[in-house]
Amino acid sequence: MLELRNISAGYDTGLVLRDVSLVVPDNAVVALLGPNGAGKTTLLRVASGLLRPSAGQIIVDGEDVTGKRPFELSQRGVCHVPEGRGIFPSLTVNDNIQLQAAGGKFKQSLKTAAEVFPKLGQRSTQIAGTMSGGEQQMLALNYAYVSDPRCVLLDEVSMGLAPKIVEEIFGYLHDLARAGQSLLLVEQYVTRALQLADYVYILDRGRVTFAGESGEIDEETMMNAYLGSLAS
Repeated sequence: MLELRNISAGYDTGLVLRDVSLVVPDNAVVALLGPNGAGKTTLLRVASGLLRPSAGQIIVDGEDVTGKRPFELSQRGVCHVPEGRGIFPSLTVNDNIQLQAAGGKFKQSLKTAAEVFPKLGQRSTQIAGTMSGGEQQMLALNYAYVSDPRCVLLDEVSMGLAPKIVEEIFGYLHDLARAGQSLLLVEQYVTRALQLADYVYILDRGRVTFAGESGEIDEETMMNAYLGSLAS
């Protein structure tokens, strides 16, 4: 289980998150929704160790891991697929998979990648940055399949993709959820995210304004979360 307790965090320009608490239970999908600038990406960066909070705790399976570096959190099963194609574009597909793979499992990771994403198997020696946007996102998402994660943090993995590719990406997310991996999902396709999620948090201006099961949220709450932020 991943738990964020009373997290405050930001950058040199100021505080972004203010006393945010969130829980990702085992074998559950949590959707983190909210308008642009709400702090969603910042929260994922905190959860994966890329950004140290100014206050609060990060708890993984009951252990306080606040201040641990990204590779240490990765060793504890936290996998972060960042916004904007989290790959090394100048390296080949195979090289990227080798970097994604859990220790000592490169050959098995190549096999898994080719089975889950056949296009990656067909482009193993291709420079990753020369593939289509959808193929690059598949390579980024492959990290969640080959790194033996416990909890996968997904930041706008459908952004900028054609509708057909978005359908494929959500199919992969369903597969991850069915396999028992916990997901913390930041997603622009709110309806799709709600269909997949067990729990929902809404973040607005750095604070949680809603937390509950996905079936508890109504259209008015979502409208207020997004349109209310624009009006203020």
